[in-house]
Amino acid sequence: MLTWLVSTSLKLRVVVVALCVVLMVYGVRATRTAPLDVFPEFAPPKVEIQTEAPGLSTEEVESLISMPLENALNGTPGLKTLRSKSVLGLSSVVLLFEEGTNLHIVRQFVQERVSAEAARLPTVARPPVILQPLSSLSRVMKIGVSSKTLSQRDLTVLAMWTIRPKLMSVPGVANVAMWGQRDKQFQVLVDPDRLRAHGVTLEQVVRAAGDATVLDAGGFVDTPNQRLAIRHLSAIVEPEDLARSVVDFRDGTPIRLGDVADVVIGSPPPIGDAIINDGPGLLLIVEKQPEGNTLEVTRRVEAALEALRPGLKDVDVDPTIFRPATFIERALNNLSHALFIGCGLVVVILIVFLFDWRTALISLTAIPLSLMAAVVVLTLSGATINTMVLAGLVIALGEVVDDAIIDVENIVRRLRLARATGSTESPFQIVLAASLEVRSAVVYASLIVMLVFVPVFFLDGIAGSFFRPLALAYILAILASLLVALIVTPALSLILLTGRASHRSEAPISRGLRRMYGALLPKFVGRPGMSVIVLLAAFLLAGAATTRLGREFLPEFQETDFLMHFLERPGTSIEAMDRMTVLASRELRAIPGVRNFGSHIGRAEVADEVYGPNFTELWISIDDTVDYASTVARIQAAMDGYPGMSCDVQTYLKERSKEV
Repeated sequence: MLTWLVSTSLKLRVVVVALCVVLMVYGVRATRTAPLDVFPEFAPPKVEIQTEAPGLSTEEVESLISMPLENALNGTPGLKTLRSKSVLGLSSVVLLFEEGTNLHIVRQFVQERVSAEAARLPTVARPPVILQPLSSLSRVMKIGVSSKTLSQRDLTVLAMWTIRPKLMSVPGVANVAMWGQRDKQFQVLVDPDRLRAHGVTLEQVVRAAGDATVLDAGGFVDTPNQRLAIRHLSAIVEPEDLARSVVDFRDGTPIRLGDVADVVIGSPPPIGDAIINDGPGLLLIVEKQPEGNTLEVTRRVEAALEALRPGLKDVDVDPTIFRPATFIERALNNLSHALFIGCGLVVVILIVFLFDWRTALISLTAIPLSLMAAVVVLTLSGATINTMVLAGLVIALGEVVDDAIIDVENIVRRLRLARATGSTESPFQIVLAASLEVRSAVVYASLIVMLVFVPVFFLDGIAGSFFRPLALAYILAILASLLVALIVTPALSLILLTGRASHRSEAPISRGLRRMYGALLPKFVGRPGMSVIVLLAAFLLAGAATTRLGREFLPEFQETDFLMHFLERPGTSIEAMDRMTVLASRELRAIPGVRNFGSHIGRAEVADEVYGPNFTELWISIDDTVDYASTVARIQAAMDGYPGMSCDVQTYLKERSKEV
């Protein structure tokens, strides 16, 4: 098999070179369109059901809603973990499934069970909602919306009917959660004294207000020639219209709502709030679907916001409060630089040691061809290009060139030997024999290196989700380098080296190292005991050094986006959390390098954050030009200045991985 492979590549050497060019061109195009993200999908399949129950306490939510739903969902096929969280007015039930479970199928199972149980929930509870499936790193962007001229209620109307629908239409967006929402509603503020004076009951007021605002079917009227639909057009547009609604009659005189109550426009009691750069506003959190391309979704969201900008007069829209695409772009740029620097170092080493540009060129072709082949296979399989995949390719960088060097060195040696002995063999036969001579060493060495990473595929949980893409990228690159050494290297050697091998001399550095090795080798060969002692000493020193190394699942990423959690005592009001958040905003924004500030308090409707009003999450971003360590220390010192309150400072990647 290998003999046929090598001989065929030599016969079709021009075709082999042409196919290599095609692979590089296709690979470059594939990398430009490949989905990019920070990490692979590492969270287990998850389904979350939220049920709003306005007015119910935490204990009532748990006993009347969460527990019945848990009982109904227990036993769902593939279920691994079932847990719930109950807060004031909201129940959240989370189901975690076995790795590899088809999420769309289990969502159907969950939907059937929830639908059957929903009819038995309290009447005060709204219909349960199954949240959209989200990516492991669900946050794509946090957008601050504020205005100096518009109220928070007007901003809510603008965001609800203009901004959010536009963002939800962006491909890849799963949900847009809104904190600080203030819905517009008519409020009837009843005066008990005026009620008694007119002899009207509260029940009559409630019925009159409801009848005045209800929209119902009007039916139709049949005529000899037509059937005419009857529309019910509400006359209630302003508070004054509702105030004119009749509650009762006294001696033929109508008693109106305005006679017993004040009718105003207001908002329902808030379940959460948002602070944008020291003031009130809205915080829109854009969440993406699983396997979504973070960079592509981010660009589309930014394009949608730019299209809306002409209609957002007097509204300040800040899409940079949290933008993970910035970190991805910087991380990929740094890894690309590391890859190019590594390639440059390999070029220098090959030229210095091989001392011939042709052999160096043949060896170097293994690097781009192997890495590009691995990327093409990954993109064709639907994989996401992330930092773990790139890390696997960077680790493989030093290995992919080894097979080609072994092959080309042996070919050069055999060509030189044939020239020196006056052999009549054709260059084709010499190159073929030289390649087959080392094929076993090349294949075995590559297989051994690949086998080292095979156990990584058997890791489970979050560790397996993180490191399997790294191992896969590494193995694909090594496998591609093996094929390059067996197919491309002999073909290029036959094209570039035949007739020129005799002119190649040994590199000066190789001669110097050979002399040093020749002087040391006899000493160790003649004293095997000393060799064993040196080996054991090196092993013990390495083992001792590893005990002093820190142990952490993920390295410290220099993210420029930070989040902090404020957790106060249960029962703390939203107004109190607003005041503390504004103080923290002013203190944090005074730190040099802090660009902007955004925070959300409590919770939002249909969002994956399930907390009471006593919880605040603060987000800031810093310039990448400031001193990172000192700026982080100042942020931590500012947060430590709030005694009696639980507070932490961390980055989103670390917080999310810990949460999972």
